[in-house]
Amino acid sequence: MVTSRERVNSALNHEEADRLPLDLGGSGTTGMHVDSVYLLRQALGLDPPRTPVKVIEPFQMLGEVAPDLIAALGVDVVPLEKPVTMFGFKNEGWKPWTTFGGTPVLVPEGFNTEPDARGDILLYPEGDRSASPSGRMPKGGYYFDAIIRQGPIDEEALKVEDNLEEFGPISDQDLAFLKAEAERLYTTTDKAILGSFGGTSFGSFSATPGVSLKQPRGIRSVEEWQMSTITRPNHLRRIFERQCEIGLANLQRIADVVGNRITAVITSYTDFGMQTGPFISPQTYRTLYKPFNKAVNDWVHKHTSWKTFTHCCGSVRDLLPDFVEAGFDILNPVQTSAARMDPVELKKTFGDVLTFWGGGIDTQRTLPFGTPTQVREEVRERIRIFGSGGGFVFNPAHNVQARAPVENILAMYEAVKEFGRYEA
Repeated sequence: MVTSRERVNSALNHEEADRLPLDLGGSGTTGMHVDSVYLLRQALGLDPPRTPVKVIEPFQMLGEVAPDLIAALGVDVVPLEKPVTMFGFKNEGWKPWTTFGGTPVLVPEGFNTEPDARGDILLYPEGDRSASPSGRMPKGGYYFDAIIRQGPIDEEALKVEDNLEEFGPISDQDLAFLKAEAERLYTTTDKAILGSFGGTSFGSFSATPGVSLKQPRGIRSVEEWQMSTITRPNHLRRIFERQCEIGLANLQRIADVVGNRITAVITSYTDFGMQTGPFISPQTYRTLYKPFNKAVNDWVHKHTSWKTFTHCCGSVRDLLPDFVEAGFDILNPVQTSAARMDPVELKKTFGDVLTFWGGGIDTQRTLPFGTPTQVREEVRERIRIFGSGGGFVFNPAHNVQARAPVENILAMYEAVKEFGRYEA
């Protein structure tokens, strides 16, 4: 009997096990919107009608993938991360709420929302309504957007420390939680554990606005940050140098308590791709970002057995040789709908050095707007291409979004079960 942990390890070692490993909810980019989790649970008969689902990540409004759903679908991966949301409040003290889609949910006690005059929902750093709001869900929407709170920039007064406030040393409390949770997951499940500890994504769009901070300082506009790669590269490099030092020190402390219980670790969430191509040049990646990605990945490979995972949306084909040189083992979400991200070419060129963790179906077109038959056929084709010889963990291209028809979601998982088995 092959365990989930063994199955994922086989894929990461570019070997075929009994079947394809499946991820749902192993990270903040391989999950499912709470509206869709609710519909899926109802369709599978896991809950009575109107049973609420927990929102475990409010920025993207991701729903909890609970153990009964993991068992029903045959999911092989579970997450290990600190118990705090992107907005800086903990996942505790659950209370009822209802999404604009009408879904009954449970949200953390720090999820202290307030509608504005337009009916948009505002969310606050650390759940503190005395601070200025840092997130906005447009009326009728499904997700929160970061509110940019960029103050005037005084070039002479820019300080490296201002963009490091959220990257401090890991607390003893968080270390104790990670140690206990790693032990629990390792001993009570057979699942592969995917670590997501934060702090090593350099220039991440989601981190730059500082939505967990009450008074963010420094460069906090995504637009301003991207311009700074050209106008202030030395300043960004100094930020990255210090962030890297902090991140590596934190990884050492985490590795000391979780050991090799985890299978892989997400070392970067930074997006570099648009639909049509990268929004930075390969040269900018090589000179500004790559040295720090490599430093982190090299440390992980030297001191642990973990595989390294990068989440990078969009058309990043031009950057993939550099990702490999930077030491990434895993690519997610494998956005095959973007330019030059053809599955056949990706597998042929990089299939022996990268594991494709995603790309199982197009979440922009096929899953939300196709028919169940089209979903089934696309999943079958992606499994045929990516699954050959291992090196593939099935997941859609990014999170399953709100309003995806539940019939299509069911067709996707039924197709994985039907076509995802390797021949003996």
